Amino acid sequence: MTSVDKIYGLVLSGGKSTRMGKDKGLITYHGVPQREYLYQLLEKVCERTFISIREEQASEVSSAVNTIVDEDVFKGPFNGILSAHNKYPGVAWLVLACDLPLIDVKSLEGLISNRKKSSYATAFAQKENPLPEPLCAIWEPHALNEAAPYLENGNGSCPRKFLIRNDAHLVFPENGNVLLNANSEEEYREALTKLTLV
Repeated sequence: MTSVDKIYGLVLSGGKSTRMGKDKGLITYHGVPQREYLYQLLEKVCERTFISIREEQASEVSSAVNTIVDEDVFKGPFNGILSAHNKYPGVAWLVLACDLPLIDVKSLEGLISNRKKSSYATAFAQKENPLPEPLCAIWEPHALNEAAPYLENGNGSCPRKFLIRNDAHLVFPENGNVLLNANSEEEYREALTKLTLV
């Protein structure tokens, strides 16, 4: 059964963090590991919240935290997103990548208040480069139902391209810095600098 009003939160932390050289989900920007910080943010705005992990990460996560283990069917972020969708197919998912150190509750509330349920996703985007940010977005269940066949048909595994080809409702955050992706040492240092200015 689909309940289109329900939004579950999902922190994607199952990646290998090869560019950063260390697990991005364990980096501490706010006094706790980043994946736990994002989990706490999502708990404030979502009905239920989960951290997406690889099987070998399960022992590293507190038993007090809800997790969904990646099914390893698809490549890239879709692996975690569709693993979550398969477990709870009737809800929308507010997905956050663990490399977003500047995201905050106010921005997430703005994304939710601008949600367009008839679209495939409601996604943040930068005004100067208006492309959907699929890993800071609310994914609707009907979109995720179509994502698996899309991937199986060999269309590639990029969530952004999937949303560009389909109907993504774009939302521009008041503070564009919240979309800073910290994927490298240089971006990590940039994020730390911006956090000190907040």
